[in-house]
Amino acid sequence: MAKIYSKKKLAAPKMLPKKETINFLLSFSKALRIVKTGNGTFENIAN
Repeated sequence: MAKIYSKKKLAAPKMLPKKETINFLLSFSKALRIVKTGNGTFENIAN
């Protein structure tokens, strides 16, 4: 009844992101501004 989990798994297929996903992440990171103050950190997304 016990399963053997030590068997090697098959290699996962390469997963490549779409161009839209990369563009979204790049534009998001450009718009994100983090301001550190004495009391804390503020994150601002300037769209």
